[in-house]
Amino acid sequence: MKFIDLHTCPWQHAIGEDGPKPDPDPAPHRLLSLEQWHAVRAHWPQDLSVAIEFPNDADIAQLAPDLGRIALVALDFPKWTDGRAYSQARVLRARFKFKGAIRARGEVLVDMMQLLQRTGFDEVVLRGDQSKAFAQKALDLFNDVGFYQGDVQETRPWFLRGATA
Repeated sequence: MKFIDLHTCPWQHAIGEDGPKPDPDPAPHRLLSLEQWHAVRAHWPQDLSVAIEFPNDADIAQLAPDLGRIALVALDFPKWTDGRAYSQARVLRARFKFKGAIRARGEVLVDMMQLLQRTGFDEVVLRGDQSKAFAQKALDLFNDVGFYQGDVQETRPWFLRGATA
């Protein structure tokens, strides 16, 4: 899992004088809202990767035709108790075979690390009061043992992995 510092992240919003530009010009490392992407996708260069901020109340399938052009999908956790982004990440990885980065942002807590990793996230922006060291510790907790159930990284359950007792 990669921990993202937004101050040094290369993916940046397209900002104009009055805030976010509704139809930003193509540029490297552009982070667009879903609305911005819909406004520019028809004329966005095919060979220029883009990052999309995707709301957790929208159908992730609408990104399917464009996944080859998208380098990063940032999924939102508006509240730590709202788990819809877990499902969106799993669908991106399992159904659509998305190979780009999936980032968790918003109310992302240390307690969420294991499930974030198991559902396909590979980047996180922790909530400001959360510790990167504790988050890494939470991720390392099951490294040697693994989980009984399959997940997006290892789809086979434990009994099919050839483990011996």
